[in-house]
Amino acid sequence: MAEAASGAGGTSLEGERGKRPPPEGEPAAPASGVLDKLFGKRLLQAGRYLVSHKAWMKTVPTENCDVLMTFPDTTDDHTLLWLLNHIRVGIPELIVQVRHHRHTRAYAFFVTATYESLLRGADELGLRKAVKAEFGGGTRGFSCEEDFIYENVESELRFFTSQERQSIIRFWLQNLRAKQGEALHNVRFLEDQPIIPELAARGIIQQVFPVHEQRILNRLMKSWVQAVCENQPLDDICDYFGVKIAMYFAWLGFYTSAMVYPAVFGSVLYTFTETDQTSRDVSCVVFALFNVIWSTLFLEEWKRRGAELAYKWGTLDSPGEAVEEPRPQFRGVRRISPITRAEEFYYPPWKRLLFQLLVSLPLCLACLLCVFLLMLGCFQLQELVLSVKGLPRLARFLPKVMLALIVSVSAEGYKKLAIWLNDMENYRLESAYEKHLIIKVVLFQFVNSYLSLFYIGFYLKDMERLKELLLVLSLSQSLERQLRAVLVPLAALRFRLLLLSLRGLLLAARAKVRAGGEPVGPRRGGQCGCAGGLARRAEGACAEGIWGGRPASWCRRLGTHTAGCTGRACGGVETRWACPG
Repeated sequence: MAEAASGAGGTSLEGERGKRPPPEGEPAAPASGVLDKLFGKRLLQAGRYLVSHKAWMKTVPTENCDVLMTFPDTTDDHTLLWLLNHIRVGIPELIVQVRHHRHTRAYAFFVTATYESLLRGADELGLRKAVKAEFGGGTRGFSCEEDFIYENVESELRFFTSQERQSIIRFWLQNLRAKQGEALHNVRFLEDQPIIPELAARGIIQQVFPVHEQRILNRLMKSWVQAVCENQPLDDICDYFGVKIAMYFAWLGFYTSAMVYPAVFGSVLYTFTETDQTSRDVSCVVFALFNVIWSTLFLEEWKRRGAELAYKWGTLDSPGEAVEEPRPQFRGVRRISPITRAEEFYYPPWKRLLFQLLVSLPLCLACLLCVFLLMLGCFQLQELVLSVKGLPRLARFLPKVMLALIVSVSAEGYKKLAIWLNDMENYRLESAYEKHLIIKVVLFQFVNSYLSLFYIGFYLKDMERLKELLLVLSLSQSLERQLRAVLVPLAALRFRLLLLSLRGLLLAARAKVRAGGEPVGPRRGGQCGCAGGLARRAEGACAEGIWGGRPASWCRRLGTHTAGCTGRACGGVETRWACPG
């Protein structure tokens, strides 16, 4: 399911590409001659394999994996073994494979579960599934005791979607809890505290994320992204991405369709409006009344449509969470709760209030003041540009473009500041954290985006400047969103591929020096290129019954198995990432 890039060592590079080296006797370029003397001609040939971005983009589907848990490259063996042991003891339903990434030297847990285990997890989670028509139809929470009443329960491939499988595994991982007195290095857990969120907040776990299924992505690409003037496949989106994402795109499509009515009415009204002031005033009043009626009907119709989709997807009557877990980032002094008599973290409310009054509030007001001063500076620059005669017509828009750029940059900077302030205020619950973050961000975004428009419209009362500024702000923000959504990710991908190429070339050069003349290039015959940490100590150790000086029982504690590549096994470690062959 996951897509492991070939730059990660997941695939071998196909065939030699590029020009052949010049025949012997012909002079080579000076730079090539120096490199030939240092590393040999084979290194230059290997460079073509490493630099080609098309080679990096080749992928191999990772089978038997639903959720991926990655660790920093500095993670030691004790941490991996400690967490792996807790997962296998606390969640015996999960199947965990340990794999090593060759180039980043990082480790990952590939997590999945059997179909029978997922059925039990669906019962624990209360996952709603469709009921067969002969048993009443509709949806209801899954129950193992009555599994025969659900549609497609006989088929392992059709009963659970990939999103449902990942939700069940995530539910198990999030509910892996520590016992009293347990600790990992300098991390001391409270009794019954979730382990995975705490380790992720401390940076011991780098990421925990579900993996994609390329087959479904290709189908959605054709039926959704590339489809023009067709209805969105909302059911397919819900099955793959979940109800929250599907509901968002359902609202987006409904809103876009509903905007046709005011657009058509406004165009017709503008066409038949006379040029005199009275006719314009009447048109404005009529259009305002139409917007009031349209917005009311839009909200009521969306309530109906949203309830219909919620019932169809089984979330209409889903109960809310009775008890909200504390945030993993919440910190305080340890104490015994006066209510539950269990150990917990406590942060005095007066400290949070003091920080809000002395730090958060002054910084927010200072940011709003800076926005106001920058806006006045742009307006003064606009007056200066207009006073200079002989400038081209486009020059009058430069101050407006500068204002639009300031609005976008300041919004991004303030968002980072708001997140930092919220972290420092140290809220215990995620709902309180999000509530105060929304208040900070929305307040600044409103002032930042609309202050200049209100200033021109109600203070300067210059409608022409207001139209020009509104046009520039709309176009610039739309362009900025497109650049951020398309060009920035593409540039980041190219940059990462370049770094991978350079790092691979450096590794090839080091291997050439260490090998003392051994050919460097794509490995053939399934030879395993284990590197670093567990995989390096494991290489060739299974035949000797040890792993880097440790007994074979230590290998079995890790629960490893035969390597994914053919040929030599890497100490029983699954090293599909580390095997280019």
